[in-house]
Amino acid sequence: MSVLANLRCGRTQKLLSAATAASALPLGAEIYINHYGGSFGNKWMWTPVALSPALTAAGLAGVRSERAAHTVLPALSALFLIDGLAGVYFHLRGVARKPGGFAEASYNLVMGPPAFAPGSLAMVGAIGIMASLSRREGDA
Repeated sequence: MSVLANLRCGRTQKLLSAATAASALPLGAEIYINHYGGSFGNKWMWTPVALSPALTAAGLAGVRSERAAHTVLPALSALFLIDGLAGVYFHLRGVARKPGGFAEASYNLVMGPPAFAPGSLAMVGAIGIMASLSRREGDA
């Protein structure tokens, strides 16, 4: 079956597992660079860095094994999604704590932590969860 035929039938488990694996590691590297610039001032800044390689491994396992796609992939994807939502909260809190807070939004949203950047973690986590819920492609 072709990729297009699998998409039309909703058989996207391997594809979405691979997309999760391909997205998590570069995202974790980017987060590491940005949080390094922030001197890892909050211990929670390490969580997306630590979860990224684990989610990449889970995504690759989901490509190879349907069992992994139904067990380890959704578990780590849910953690990644929750970590992304928590990151949005922490980043908005960081903007609010800058002098002037949201009253000086035109400055603090630009110069503070990127408010909605952690949402990308939530999206990658959601892709992993969708992979676990979708049907598996045929091998032919």
